[in-house]
Amino acid sequence: MRRSFSALWRLEAKLKGAQFQGGVMFAGRPILSVAGNSTFIVGPDVEVASALRANPLGCFQPCVLRTLAPGARLVLGRKTGLSAAVICAGLSIEIGEECLIGSGAMILDNDFHVYTAEGWRTDVQTGARPVKIGRRVFVGARAIILKGVTIGDGATIGAGAVVTRDVPSDHIAAGNPAVNFPRNRPA
Repeated sequence: MRRSFSALWRLEAKLKGAQFQGGVMFAGRPILSVAGNSTFIVGPDVEVASALRANPLGCFQPCVLRTLAPGARLVLGRKTGLSAAVICAGLSIEIGEECLIGSGAMILDNDFHVYTAEGWRTDVQTGARPVKIGRRVFVGARAIILKGVTIGDGATIGAGAVVTRDVPSDHIAAGNPAVNFPRNRPA
């Protein structure tokens, strides 16, 4: 049963403009949108968990995967897994191979709004800066990765961390704002 619905969600994503490089498993229906003239690439063997029981922590919402403007780019690398994650690209978000994005994590490359003389307005491109996440990165539940951040291969982002700066390979970032330290630091 799960596989038949997964095929339906894949078809919906494809009709909206997502490109697939191989198989994908959708556990529950994600919220997907692909802006005109943008790119949304899903690598092979990606798993997207949006159903309430698709994750031991529970998925309190479906995954939200969006390209928000023409020219935006969202790439999910091979064997990456997402649970109730929000990933919104106004410019560019690239997630490497074999990453795990925890329940409720958010990855954003823009501020969504700008203040002008006329007041607040929606604008996903002004001030947007690309986000790049390396291979085998673990992003803990409810972590937030903000615009302009690069995370190196093998890094770990702690649950609830707010990441505003780059995280080197094989480092851990935890806290709000997140602080980086080497994985094998002396005690």
